[in-house]
Amino acid sequence: MAARFVGARIKRREDRRLITGEGAYVADLARPGMVHAAILRSPYARARIRAVDLTAARQSPGVLLALAFEDLQPAGPLPLPVPHPALKAAQEFPLAPGMVHYVGEPVAVVVAEERYAAEDALDLIRVEYEPLPPVVDPERALAADAPLVHEELGTNVAAHLEQETGDVERAFREADHVFRERFRVLRGSGQSIEARAVLAAYDPLLQALTVWSSTQTPHLIRRGLAPLLNLTEAQIRIIAPDVGGGFGSKGVFYPEEFLVPFLAIRLGRPVKWVEDRREHLQTAIQERGQVHEVEVAVRRDGRILAVRDRFVADQGAYTPWGIVVPVLTATMVPGPYKIPNYRFEVTVVYTNTVPSAPVRGAGRPQAVFVMERMVDRVARELGLDPAEVRFRNFIPPHEFPYVVGLRSRDGRLQTYDSGNYPEGLTRALRLIGYEEVRKEQERLRAEARYLGVGMACCVEATGLGPHEGATVRVDPSGRVYLYTGASPQGQGHETMLAQVCADALGVELEEITVVTGDTAGIPQGTGTFASRIATVAANAVTAAATEVRARALRAGAYLLEARVEDLDLISGRVQVRGVPEKGVPLGQVARVAAGAVPGPGSPMPEGVETSLEATSYFTPAQAAYASGTHAAVVEVDVETGMVKVLKYGAIHDCGRMINPMIVEGQVCGGVAHGIGNALLEEPVYDGSGQLLTSTFMDYLLPSAAEVPEILLDHVETLSPLNPLGVKGAGEGGTIPAPAAIAAAVEDALAPFGVRITEVPLSPERLRRLISRGERAQDGGRG
Repeated sequence: MAARFVGARIKRREDRRLITGEGAYVADLARPGMVHAAILRSPYARARIRAVDLTAARQSPGVLLALAFEDLQPAGPLPLPVPHPALKAAQEFPLAPGMVHYVGEPVAVVVAEERYAAEDALDLIRVEYEPLPPVVDPERALAADAPLVHEELGTNVAAHLEQETGDVERAFREADHVFRERFRVLRGSGQSIEARAVLAAYDPLLQALTVWSSTQTPHLIRRGLAPLLNLTEAQIRIIAPDVGGGFGSKGVFYPEEFLVPFLAIRLGRPVKWVEDRREHLQTAIQERGQVHEVEVAVRRDGRILAVRDRFVADQGAYTPWGIVVPVLTATMVPGPYKIPNYRFEVTVVYTNTVPSAPVRGAGRPQAVFVMERMVDRVARELGLDPAEVRFRNFIPPHEFPYVVGLRSRDGRLQTYDSGNYPEGLTRALRLIGYEEVRKEQERLRAEARYLGVGMACCVEATGLGPHEGATVRVDPSGRVYLYTGASPQGQGHETMLAQVCADALGVELEEITVVTGDTAGIPQGTGTFASRIATVAANAVTAAATEVRARALRAGAYLLEARVEDLDLISGRVQVRGVPEKGVPLGQVARVAAGAVPGPGSPMPEGVETSLEATSYFTPAQAAYASGTHAAVVEVDVETGMVKVLKYGAIHDCGRMINPMIVEGQVCGGVAHGIGNALLEEPVYDGSGQLLTSTFMDYLLPSAAEVPEILLDHVETLSPLNPLGVKGAGEGGTIPAPAAIAAAVEDALAPFGVRITEVPLSPERLRRLISRGERAQDGGRG
């Protein structure tokens, strides 16, 4: 039947609850007898722990428990969900076992009747540290005399990877031009409105543990927690209630997700821990930190023959998500361009900083920054328009599926399934009025005003496995319940998945209740990250709802004494096609199918199922490759170094859009994050590993004043890899933004000879570059 809901601009049904204060976050929850935990964290980036004295803390009023590492035995290290054969893994422990490796690492935990009592007791703990010199800079970590972050590994190198496709050396020999550049992308983080929180309660009678966590991955938390607590997964229920943003920083298994359940079991009382903002800035995972040395070989017409990229990736102190980030960076550098010869060499290094794991974009903003900056360099050196260089190098639409020649993060041959990159750039330039902006730029330069325009293109692997599932169940009341392991943090899953279910099953949207992020609702799940829910979970919903529909029609055929092929299921009613008055409500079918109605008509005959319920798991064969093109117009105040984004156009291709309104919200939010990465956000560490940006006075986030109206358009090339034809949309807004803004700033400052090779572009950094350019001009005139 034709889609009624998929593709429609339907307002998010969850928003009314959330914006009227009726949401239920972990911090809002309370259980009878609940007590509160607080964490003592290391003030040193690298130090030995000689002794921990908990005596005074344990004697403090209201304190129930105070523990250090020795009190947790035999608790092992936290799980590593994404291993890699090249990785020398270092996993964090729930509490530091004799050595701390970054400022903020948990050392001890206190539980008290009230939170303030637990926090006060932390001041009574006496820890004898032996401070050691840390290593904070990733390139310094490679020096022969650098301190070792993990002495037991004997090296600061966590992994070294190389790949090559084509004949790179030959391409460089035959090139008309070779250009080289060094790029730095500095760290950033995912600062959600809600920080992290965990609440746990243990029922000794049922030997059952329930954990409420502000996590993106409830099933992965359960999978990691069970062996640490010596419980089965069946004994553990993880619930992610309303979660106030995640952006990747709530995707990994943190020490508190072991500590709080452990304490609840030990005390026999519910235990709650809520992170404050300083803790979140200090300990939540970060990303982006990389240094690239890049070479590009080109013909005189601007066509790219080969790229070589050698880079260092800052892993921080531990590997909570393996080396997914640098692998994604390395394999996505070619982007939308037809580059027959490419080689990368990446060295992943440990530093005494907060661990690195995927934050929205997950390694791809760095890849796009590197590639797009080099495309702009080619255009500048050859005197070509930067748009024209891109058009000359795009993979043409008729060449899909396109084999890049690399092994992607899942080990498969990287193959782009669909796309139309020239169309994306054409539309992006049209959105911002590219030709008109160029004319305005010339006019304003005569007035000593510096306008710039930049563009950036990206390709994003979305919808990665291993799987996501859905259970669709028709209640005898007629209400439809949809359960999924996908755990939203504001993406609109309740609306989008209900749209898919309503079309596939044949019911009204209002008749569907969507239950997310609860391991009791569906046996297995993976979680919400990697722009995967529309691609993986929505297709699982389609399959489950389609099966329930088939069951309902078979049962309805028995009840209506009709053939299945003569029936429809429309608006929650099984009816004879062409005779709509002859039919039965879906709830009645469910009651009869379940044997709830005795007498004639029960039980169902052979071949007719006894429930209207089905569970389906969708496992993608490979990633579905979304794409995007952004174009930015900025003005730079050369006296202050301030950048104002005047106009921003974003084109996104996520295949079929289930709800265009939600897609556009995701893209706009992603652009805002990308503007923050480009201009504002930077965790700054001093030489001793102390975080200097531990409040929002220092770690700057974009506000409405920094984010302009975002002009949007869509290219829809359907993915052939799944029944819905969808690709992911959650991260695409972030990925090209830093590169587009950097290009626009460089274009604005071209009269000063400024070249942008690192982000973020703080006013201080820009003033240095502008001053350097002014001095060079003065020297030339002299």
